[in-house]
Amino acid sequence: MALLLNIDTATEHASVCLSQDGNVLAIEESHEQKNHGSFLQPAIKRIFSSLHLQLSSLDAIAVTSGPGSYTGLRVGMASAKGLCYALDKPLLLLGTLEVMAHAAITGTSKAQLPTSNLLFCPMIDARRMEVFAAIYDISMKQVLAPAAIILTEHSFINELTNHTIHFSGSGSHKFQNILQHPNGLFANLSCNAANIVALAEGAYQKKQFANLAYSEPFYLKEFFSPAPKH
Repeated sequence: MALLLNIDTATEHASVCLSQDGNVLAIEESHEQKNHGSFLQPAIKRIFSSLHLQLSSLDAIAVTSGPGSYTGLRVGMASAKGLCYALDKPLLLLGTLEVMAHAAITGTSKAQLPTSNLLFCPMIDARRMEVFAAIYDISMKQVLAPAAIILTEHSFINELTNHTIHFSGSGSHKFQNILQHPNGLFANLSCNAANIVALAEGAYQKKQFANLAYSEPFYLKEFFSPAPKH
């Protein structure tokens, strides 16, 4: 009977949901990318108020740990860790691309997918032609670890030769414009905190708790800020 708070501020959309035993009880979302910080805590308060629950009733807190937006990741991680410290609750970290892959696998009709040699590649737009991407098979086994990739028409050519790859996420749109290979499939799938729930529930049952003191966002690459002009 796990009551989990699930936080996702890693990408352009922010969301938070409360789940119990793998079922979503309530969810709040924001589509204003620059307001993740001002959205999160009030949204959590609204959820608990609407359900007449106390934060102390939580069993754990789950958060997408990256890759993703530098600021968004910091907002989510700081909020999750702060609540865990204050409430003395365990922290669960879920990779953003893993959550996106799970959303693609569970959110796509089996009738629309080939039955064999199928892979899933979630992509997060990292500006220009760069994306954060990883590849998973249909059982969620990692085939390609998360990486920062500069897209060209030849990207993933080895994997595409022998597999159909289902591309999704904010970074997939620009890849769709240049990829000519017939084994590439593209889907406009949304992902939010509700897609954390099943993975977080599994991690909680396995007691895969993060070290609260040393947990940090997984940025994947160093944050670059141009020097100010004088």
